[in-house]
Amino acid sequence: MSLGYVAEALVGMRLRFFRVLRGSALVAALTLCASPAAAQPAPPEPPPAPAPAPPAADAPALDPPAAPAAPADTAPPVGARPDADTPPATDAPKPPDAKDSKDAKDSKTPGVAAGYEGREGALATIPPPPPGGESAKRAVPDYDGRGDEPTTAGDVALWVPRIIFSPLYFVTEYVIRRPLGWLITTAEQKQWPTAIANFFTFGPDKKAGIVPTFFLDLGFRPSVGVYAFWDDLLAPKNHLRLHFSTFGPDWIQGAVADKQPIGKDGFFDLRLEGVHRPDFIFHGLGPRSLNADRTRFGENKLQARPVFETMWWRGSRVTIEGGVRYVDFNSDACCGSPSLGNQIDAGLVPAPPGFLDGYTAVFERAEFTVDTRDPRPQNQTGMRLELEVEEGSNVRRASDNWIRYGGSVGGFLDLHNNRTVSLSATTLFVEPLSQGATIPFTEQVVLGGSGPMRGFLYGRLVDRSAAIATLKYRWPIWVFLDGTIQGAVGNVFGPQLQDFDTKLLRVTANIGVESVGAADHTFEILFGIGTETIDHGANVNSFRLAFGTHRGF
Repeated sequence: MSLGYVAEALVGMRLRFFRVLRGSALVAALTLCASPAAAQPAPPEPPPAPAPAPPAADAPALDPPAAPAAPADTAPPVGARPDADTPPATDAPKPPDAKDSKDAKDSKTPGVAAGYEGREGALATIPPPPPGGESAKRAVPDYDGRGDEPTTAGDVALWVPRIIFSPLYFVTEYVIRRPLGWLITTAEQKQWPTAIANFFTFGPDKKAGIVPTFFLDLGFRPSVGVYAFWDDLLAPKNHLRLHFSTFGPDWIQGAVADKQPIGKDGFFDLRLEGVHRPDFIFHGLGPRSLNADRTRFGENKLQARPVFETMWWRGSRVTIEGGVRYVDFNSDACCGSPSLGNQIDAGLVPAPPGFLDGYTAVFERAEFTVDTRDPRPQNQTGMRLELEVEEGSNVRRASDNWIRYGGSVGGFLDLHNNRTVSLSATTLFVEPLSQGATIPFTEQVVLGGSGPMRGFLYGRLVDRSAAIATLKYRWPIWVFLDGTIQGAVGNVFGPQLQDFDTKLLRVTANIGVESVGAADHTFEILFGIGTETIDHGANVNSFRLAFGTHRGF
């Protein structure tokens, strides 16, 4: 064997020796870490026992003293194997009392006892809390040394509108906002909209449904009914809408519409409508009609019309329609008001144009709207211009034909998040197209209801022209609801506003809530008032309360 082989073998043995040594050290370290005693400091070694006194000469021999038992929590040396024959220690020294340990620790640590005493003294100086549990509010410091601001004339004058508008604030805050807030919050928490939608809609895609409806407009008879819809009926994107309402056999109203989209932003639909009601109102023609002169009449109407509508820029649109309208009047009455037919027969009032014979009109109508605003939720600051024109002819009398036209222009200011203030001016006119033509009174300018001057019932003001200025504030309440406050000044007048006078203006105001979204079926709560003309003192003599759902077709 050569020396090289010997040297190589010695080096290998040396490496194996160090590896074994390092492994033993690692095992010992892990054993110490795993031992409960290793995590605790070792107890101090007991003081050495005093040397025993030498026994007296006559004293009996005693056994040597036993070695003191190791504490119970002392770990055996690493690697030692406990002797199974060694009995467990039973006379381990008792741990010191907690109080004694605290005293000993304080005595060994200078300043600790003084620190405890100082803290207890400081706590003793803190005053006890007041009996009520709350400390008295301290006065606001006057940092700049100027004192309280003096009351100015503007502060005093501000109380005038506060007092004037306090009833309006009370209504909006405690009659509308808070109850609606509670209702909306409860509905969202309990998921009522989803439950209602699932209950009244059908099919795997919820494309059909039947919804109960109701409407109350004090001054007219209430009604109940159903609204039904069916999307993609017989063909994709062919939508059917139906509405029916009644309040007995003498009050029936219905409508059906079949809508077919055209292109991206347009649609074409065919609409059929029918009305049989005994509760329409008439107070006479002209701006000076009195609230005390109310009479009622019945109306039977059938109407068929195709409608085309398209959006062409932002909120701008064009609507074109035409059709035939059959109207007949009767002397029915209700609700404690005298019959218009009976008043005419008695010679108490003249018959309004077209009342005695009715009419059948063929008409064409166009609406042109320019709106610079994008749809919500985009900012609603902008302008809006609306123009309308309608030509009609009575086929029962070829000489009776007319044209109705008008428009409105308005400005909108979005204060914040679709809280919008708007001011608009509207003028409407109806003129005969042939000499001596009769224009039925229901085809003339009619204010109230869902049109201008909403504080009046529909049909309260009728004549050949009208001028109205409207100030409106609209704000979002919920994702589907908006609040509205509206005031208007205006009235109806003779042909071409010929008897216009500021003393003949009336004032209306209304506040309410209305739904946002599809116009086929809308919800509204409205409270409104209307006045007499200014030359009669502008006394409030008309009240309106409407609650329920409308059809938009």
